[in-house]
Amino acid sequence: MVEFYLQNEYWFAVFQLVMAMFGMGATLTVKDFREVITEPKAVTIGNLVQLLLVPIIAYIFIQTAGLIGGVAIGVAIIAAIPGGTSSNMFTFFAGGNVALSISVTAITTLACLISTPLILDFMISQYMPANFELPRGQIMSEIVWTLLLPLAIGMLVLRFFSKYAPVIARFSINASLLGIVAIVVMSALAGRLDVEAFGMANVLWVTALLVVMTLIAWLACRLMGLNSVDSTAIEMEVAVRNVNLGLLIKTLLFPAVVGQVDTVGNMVLFTLLLYGTVQLLMGGGLIAYRRITASTPKLV
Repeated sequence: MVEFYLQNEYWFAVFQLVMAMFGMGATLTVKDFREVITEPKAVTIGNLVQLLLVPIIAYIFIQTAGLIGGVAIGVAIIAAIPGGTSSNMFTFFAGGNVALSISVTAITTLACLISTPLILDFMISQYMPANFELPRGQIMSEIVWTLLLPLAIGMLVLRFFSKYAPVIARFSINASLLGIVAIVVMSALAGRLDVEAFGMANVLWVTALLVVMTLIAWLACRLMGLNSVDSTAIEMEVAVRNVNLGLLIKTLLFPAVVGQVDTVGNMVLFTLLLYGTVQLLMGGGLIAYRRITASTPKLV
């Protein structure tokens, strides 16, 4: 079973990403982009934070923390991917601006066709072999076929089969989660998720990255005069990222080979899965904090 997974890791990654984006598309309509017109300031800030500020923070973090090899590449991939499908749900439970969250997710997902290869090319080249050349064309092609196309098809399903769209969306997202669970379990059985080899220091650095990015996103929103509802949406967009896409990019850069140990690739995989776990915990913490602050009476 493990050998079968290693031989087909790419397709496991494709499956979980396609299902996630198809499910997300089945919840989106063109009206969900209304925030671009009605609240251009908040949308612009949200996109700038995602596309510019997050990569800058990650780059400074890599240099400051002295991260190397697979961990540095994993952090670069985290910075290069857009917000994840769960960010909208987390925003809802935290009492944030869901429409803004959806708009930023959708726009940065479209933008990642260009932004992801550019960010990766800038951030990972120094950690790759001298003869390495980033497969920009392949990454862009994969984003179109496994991310943008399923998103568009999902939106068409909602448009023409709205009665069944909620069920289809739930099924697709659950199938995506099942795909990620399979990746984690099979990778663990293959000995690719070695906590001792990864190191507790790196665990702390990846966790700290998430905390720092979220805090700086909050600060940027405050400095730009956004209210707490809009700020919550952007904070969730920054914290909860599309790790599904990150896993696919990992398989493109470091494909699994049966019988061969890829130390760097395993570190990249561990970094992405670790971030995916911590972002859920962080998202839950933000929800609890926002609910507490929202229910606390304000002194006059």
